[in-house]
Amino acid sequence: MKILVAPDSFKGSLSSEEVCCFIERGIKRADSAIEVISTPMADGGEGTCRALVKATKGKIVNVVVHDPLMRKINSYFGVLGDGKTAVIEMSAASGLTLLTESEKAPMITTTYGTGELITAALDMGYRSIIIGLGGSGTNDGGMGMAKALGVRFLDSTGREIGHGGGALDKLFKLDISSIDKRIKECTISALCDVDNPLCGPYGASHIFGGQKGATKAIIETLDANLKHYSEVVEKTTGISIMSTKGAGAAGGLGGGILAFLNGEIKKGIEIIIEVLELEKKLKGVDYVITGEGKIDSQTSYGKTPYGIAALASKHNIPVIAICGAIGEGAEVLYDHHITAMFSLTSRPMELETAIQDAPELLQAISENIARLLTKKL
Repeated sequence: MKILVAPDSFKGSLSSEEVCCFIERGIKRADSAIEVISTPMADGGEGTCRALVKATKGKIVNVVVHDPLMRKINSYFGVLGDGKTAVIEMSAASGLTLLTESEKAPMITTTYGTGELITAALDMGYRSIIIGLGGSGTNDGGMGMAKALGVRFLDSTGREIGHGGGALDKLFKLDISSIDKRIKECTISALCDVDNPLCGPYGASHIFGGQKGATKAIIETLDANLKHYSEVVEKTTGISIMSTKGAGAAGGLGGGILAFLNGEIKKGIEIIIEVLELEKKLKGVDYVITGEGKIDSQTSYGKTPYGIAALASKHNIPVIAICGAIGEGAEVLYDHHITAMFSLTSRPMELETAIQDAPELLQAISENIARLLTKKL
C-alpha cells in the first residue's frame, strides 16, 4: 500500500513538516511495510516559505525587520531552488503570532515589516517574488508595506499619517512618485486561501477583524477607513480594490499588492501544488491523507485539504482529512471529494491539552486509520 501524506500546518501547534512526521509514524506503527510519501503543504499562510524552500532545495535568508508594532525582530524570506524566486510570508514580519493576546490592536498594527522583506529581496537581486498572505495581525490595507517601499500617505496638511488601519481616515493624498523603481521589473504573485473583498460585510474587517482583537465598534471603524482608503487609491492609481476578490486577504494587504506592486492574487494551494509537482507524486498512490488545524465551511474556499482533494479526485484516489477540530459547515467537503474526516481529540479536553498532546494524538489516529485501510476481510 502507498499513502501520500500532504497536510497543512496545525496553526499554533505543529508545522506541516511535524504533522507529516507524526502521521507517518502512526501509519508505520500499524504496518511498517506501508510506503509513505510525506509532502508538507501550505496554501499561502504560515509554512508556505519553508515548504517551498525544502521541496525545491532552496535556502532561507535571515533579515531584521519591524514587527506589527514596529519593534525590530529577526525574520526571514526564502529563495527557491531555481535561485531566481524569492518567497515571502507576510506572517514572518506582520503576523498575528508575533503578538501576545493583549498586544492585538488592528487600529495600529502595520505591514511595514512585510515591505522591508520585499526590499531585502529586491536588494539581493530577486525580481520574481511570491508573497504568502495568511496569518496577518494587521488591517491596514497594505499601507505599511507600501510605506516601506517609498509610497507617502499624506493628510490634508501634507504630513505623513500614522501606522495602522485606524489612521486611514486621515488619508487625503497619495504620493507614489518615490516608490521603489525596481518594482516595475518584478513579477509578483500573492498567494491566499480566501477571496474576500476589501470592504463590506464579507470584507477584511468584518470577517477577520475579530480574531485580530477588534471589537464590533472597531470593526465598523476599520471597514469605513478601508473604504475611504480604497477611494483615494483608485483616484490616484486608477485601480479599484474595494470589491476585488482577494483584496481583503491579510487585512487588505491583497489590495495593497494589487494597487502598488502591480501584483496578481492567486489561489495559494494551486501554486503550491504546481511548484511541488504534487500530481507526479500521486502515481501509484492508494490513499491520500491531508489536514489542517480546523476544518470547517471556509476550507472549501481553497484551503489545503480542498485543493488536495480536488487534485486526488482527478485520479479517483480517496482522501482522508485529519484535523484538530471539525467546525461548522465542514460537511460540505463531502461534496468536494473528501472521503472522511477525523478530529484529533479522543476525549473531552481543553485546547491547551489538545495542543500539548497533538503529536501523540496524531500518531494514534493515523495508526487507527492505517489499521482500517489495511484490514483484510
